[in-house]
Amino acid sequence: MTLKELEQKLLALSPGEKLQAIQLLAQSLGNNWHWQGIEKTPRVCGGEARITKTRIPVWVLVEARGLGYSDADLLTSYPTITATDLANAWVYAETHADEIELAIERNEAA
Repeated sequence: MTLKELEQKLLALSPGEKLQAIQLLAQSLGNNWHWQGIEKTPRVCGGEARITKTRIPVWVLVEARGLGYSDADLLTSYPTITATDLANAWVYAETHADEIELAIERNEAA
């Protein structure tokens, strides 16, 4: 399949299917999270993993999703992030589940 053929097929997907495709592509790129839009910086958001160039921690998005917010809701609530940012956040959260769970627990205790 050529890139042009793939492009046509991708554009024909539903928004949910496009998000799944983004997640698959993000997973296939490996574990370089800064390159994939997730970063940790001391003294920014408590050093927690966050969407690059924002102050939106991954754990906040995970917690919101757990409360029933859809990806569309999150994109509306956080207009500075993209579907790709969310896909990166979900992949990061999945591969760093213990870290994210601990961050949520710390926030609930605070």
